[in-house]
Amino acid sequence: MWKEFKKFALKGNVVDLAVAVVIGAAFGKIVSSLVDNIIMPLVGLLLGGYDFSKLSIKVMDAEIKYGVFIQNVVDFLIIAFTIFMAIRLLTKFKKKEEAVEEVVPEIDTKEELLREIRDLLKEEKKL
Repeated sequence: MWKEFKKFALKGNVVDLAVAVVIGAAFGKIVSSLVDNIIMPLVGLLLGGYDFSKLSIKVMDAEIKYGVFIQNVVDFLIIAFTIFMAIRLLTKFKKKEEAVEEVVPEIDTKEELLREIRDLLKEEKKL
């Protein structure tokens, strides 16, 4: 059972996924900091000095913090847009690679046979 687990855990896909999760978590923190500390204060200044994180409504004993929600929506939109752009860029690179691969002409079967005969004749001369 341990050998099976090691084989599974050390597969490229699992390791790649683990790396992606760690990088994604760190990236999420960076984006959250960007939204909380740079973007939202600038948006607040543009809207007359509002601090979105302090916006809330009090309904009886419950406090609804819709300003934090607005910050989280902006956070999500930035992350989603960044992922979209990264995937778009990777797709363009992949299409370019496929185009380069398609340019390589296929070798005719007659040419392949002639090459094999040539290689066999070279080997005979060496012996």
